[in-house]
Amino acid sequence: MTVHALLAELRSRDVRLWADGDRLRCSAPADALTPELHGELQRRKPDILEFLRSAVARVQQQRAIVPLQPHGTRTPIFAVGGHNGDVFCYRALAQHLGEDQPLYGLQPPGLDGHREPLERIEDLAAYFAAQIHAFRPEGPCIIAGYCAGGMIAFELARQLLRQRAIAFVALFGAPFPSRYRPLGMLQGRLGQELERVRKHAGALAMLPGRGQYIARWLRERKARRAAEASAARDPVLARRARVEHATVAAGSLYSPARCEARICLFLPSAHWAHTVNEPLRWRALALEARTYAGPEGCDLNSMLREPHVSAFAELFRRAAQDDQVTRVRDDGVGAVQRGRWKFEGGYS
Repeated sequence: MTVHALLAELRSRDVRLWADGDRLRCSAPADALTPELHGELQRRKPDILEFLRSAVARVQQQRAIVPLQPHGTRTPIFAVGGHNGDVFCYRALAQHLGEDQPLYGLQPPGLDGHREPLERIEDLAAYFAAQIHAFRPEGPCIIAGYCAGGMIAFELARQLLRQRAIAFVALFGAPFPSRYRPLGMLQGRLGQELERVRKHAGALAMLPGRGQYIARWLRERKARRAAEASAARDPVLARRARVEHATVAAGSLYSPARCEARICLFLPSAHWAHTVNEPLRWRALALEARTYAGPEGCDLNSMLREPHVSAFAELFRRAAQDDQVTRVRDDGVGAVQRGRWKFEGGYS
């Protein structure tokens, strides 16, 4: 009798089995286990234990690997979400890349409520590397990361290179880790406040009804605070917040080492290259790096959403066409070669 047939027979008799370390535990109704079945359990104990452990591994794998678009023959993409771990930020990109491009999201521990968030970039990368290896033991892959997930994707590629080929690493709006250290966080907050002041000052200067504008702004701020209070009570959003806090804290401690892979930096726009996010610093750690800039007016929050996501899908296809090409073709968008680093403007 095979293991599958034996387990099916036991299930039909309401016999429950589980692994407890190296022991096989059993719960069964009276007279459910015949002498023959008891003998089979004793004889097949090692095989049953191995089957149960692999089943647990598969369940854990499903929690980490989210098939956003599992079909197609192209090199599969394994993509890390942003600081809150939400992999569905890639859903629109998966649709635009088409049915022949497999894309799997990598969901970090802590979102399901069964595990605590990991607090080191290296540990998150090792967790994902084990999941990918179990899911797809062989063959090349593409590693992607969005926003803070870029750090995890970079480290993940470094670890996976010990076992397999990486076609390239795609970093979508990925700040350099210095952005998450105290000074970088302070500079980011000051920049946001200055932009907010500039926006409101411009609006007030142009509007005749300034009192109405201020009243509307106060209503909107009150609504935002109410939404934040509601989110704090929502268990799903609370878990996301914990993952976000852990990821940002991990990024503040991460010091990336050189990665012997090709890296493609996808920036929201050309302007984003010169912000406090310092994305171009990734280039110094790569075997080769290419930079693709999205359309003007695009920002980090909108780059993977409509209407801009189609532009980044096209840039990604351009990067994936031939990962062995080392020259940049001047296609009329101002491509410039800078030593072993390439910049492709992409959109204006």
